[in-house]
Amino acid sequence: MTLIDRLKDEQKAAMKAKDKPRLGAIRLVMAAIKQREVDEGITLSDDDVIAVLTKMVKQRRDSVTQYEAAGRQDLADVELAEIAVLDEFLPQPLSDDEVAALLDEAIAATGAAGMQDMGKVMGVLKPQIQGRADMGTVSQLVKAKLG
Repeated sequence: MTLIDRLKDEQKAAMKAKDKPRLGAIRLVMAAIKQREVDEGITLSDDDVIAVLTKMVKQRRDSVTQYEAAGRQDLADVELAEIAVLDEFLPQPLSDDEVAALLDEAIAATGAAGMQDMGKVMGVLKPQIQGRADMGTVSQLVKAKLG
């Protein structure tokens, strides 16, 4: 079952259960997927859907930070609820040890020797960890290893 099919099934289940917060979050995902499909004129693969989900989670985490800084916990709670729903559809996150092992493999595979090779290493890592680890953190780890 593809990720889009799973999202559609979960959307139907949320409708039947009258779970409005969950249904709203899933509808936002489906709208974002449809928008990207229309914009690019393609049907998204599971990897593309994971990229959309990852982007949406990142946006919501940024919003939570801003809402909490502004003292709007009510709005932050709504965003946190949406993050919980979106996380269900993302692959299991990688542990720090797994990320470190993938990083070492990527450096060895590319023969990276310094910061000028960071793009090569990130190019190898991105498909392996997309949606399973924070790319900003991974980027910092790569910089630390190559620097």
